[in-house]
Amino acid sequence: MTDTTTPQSTDETPVDPVDRVLAHADGRSGVRVFGAAQALQDASTVAYGDVDGEQWDREERAALRRVAGLSTELEDVTEVEYRQLRLENVVLVGVYAQGSQDDAENSLRELAALAETAGAVVLDGVLQRRPHPDPATYIGRGKAAELRDLVAAVGADTVVADTELASSQRRALEDVVKVKVIDRTTVILDIFSQHAKSREGKAQVELAQLEYLLPRLRGWGESMSRQAGGQVGAGGAGMGSRGPGETKIELDRRRIRTRMAQLRRQIRDFAPAREAKRAERKRHTIPSVAIAGYTNAGKSSLLNRLTSAGVLVENALFATLDATVRRAQASDGRIYTLTDTVGFVRNLPHQLVEAFRSTLEEVADADVIVHVVDGSHPDPAAQLATVRDVMADVGARSVRELVVFNKADLIDPDTRLVLRGLEPDSLFVSSRTGEGIAELRAAVEAALPLPAVEVRALVPYDRGDLVNAVHESGHIVSTAHEEGGTAVHAHVDARLAAELSPYLV
Repeated sequence: MTDTTTPQSTDETPVDPVDRVLAHADGRSGVRVFGAAQALQDASTVAYGDVDGEQWDREERAALRRVAGLSTELEDVTEVEYRQLRLENVVLVGVYAQGSQDDAENSLRELAALAETAGAVVLDGVLQRRPHPDPATYIGRGKAAELRDLVAAVGADTVVADTELASSQRRALEDVVKVKVIDRTTVILDIFSQHAKSREGKAQVELAQLEYLLPRLRGWGESMSRQAGGQVGAGGAGMGSRGPGETKIELDRRRIRTRMAQLRRQIRDFAPAREAKRAERKRHTIPSVAIAGYTNAGKSSLLNRLTSAGVLVENALFATLDATVRRAQASDGRIYTLTDTVGFVRNLPHQLVEAFRSTLEEVADADVIVHVVDGSHPDPAAQLATVRDVMADVGARSVRELVVFNKADLIDPDTRLVLRGLEPDSLFVSSRTGEGIAELRAAVEAALPLPAVEVRALVPYDRGDLVNAVHESGHIVSTAHEEGGTAVHAHVDARLAAELSPYLV
């Protein structure tokens, strides 16, 4: 019997053995794949052009380097049926209450995007409606048995729950489905661990992972054995020292707490350098603009479009974690800074909020926040609410906010009307096409705070340094060149006003 999935060779068109083997492998894999994750942008609309600068970080992340002499592959590929790349196959599961099905589906699609970013293949996803998650197995023992049958049918090796599971729930669910069970928090921590590059970012992620792991340590077998005391112990102390000893799991907890204390000290040691840079900007009265928003909303692309910063841009969740500060200049000559911050996501683990609090301080200390929202997302209102909740946690709700709907090239006119009703004073921009970038620049410049002191001075021509300082750190109202010098009407800070005091008119 001839396999219909394998291309047949003819005398005129011989088929390459590799194509035949791969086609045969495709025919064997009849797995029903979960729908495309809506939290990721369509690949056909993603473009990394000149506006994103030199994408060396992205090229390095995607690069492969050959190492000679390691291959154990058979030279004749026709001698084997197929060779399959091993990826982690996952099934998603969630629970929702009555009336929240749409939110639950959006959350599950976002979890699918998170799993794809972490390096897994999503095979299927299921939701169960119940008032509250089951305290034992999250979805109930009967539905857990159905999930076990689904996992066996599609050939999955991991189940991902769309919540933060208790250790008892995870163990009970694993006992039923017979495969590894993880939760949403574990996936997010795994992505952060993959994408952290700087020393501070790696320390923050490790601290968050240890905080999550500490209450979930499990012990069995040798982990519950105790250290030997008395003469058989390492100290050989003899009589009176034969205590019960310390179990291995207690030893692990102590080591984790010691490591967490070291990481907290290390993160605190990074703070003075950041504070010094921030104090220097404040001393020179340089306003700061923070770009905040949901993950994969296009914050780094927007920073690249505004400043040609060359920040890593990738169609993935949490592609960039480290805060990036770039210099920008307003049309009137004033200097200000643009800061790209870490993205947010619904149900962001509180461990990450605490660990990245030092990075999120850039948002709280900014003069203006550019809140970027993915306009093509099916639920932009949830993105707005999620980001504002995190901003409130770090004390940034009192900062001036500009709401910007990105990816305007993917938004139809009807959706624009809905988004305009959601945020009447918002702007629509496209980092890909450049639409609305000029209007965004003007809005940011208009929102920058004016210096406190208004001055009118006639600056001699031999003090051009003062005029240059007014252009860089002040707001020029008007200038005129007269016989005695340059007449300047401007708003400046108190330090520069003191230097201009001898020339006030």
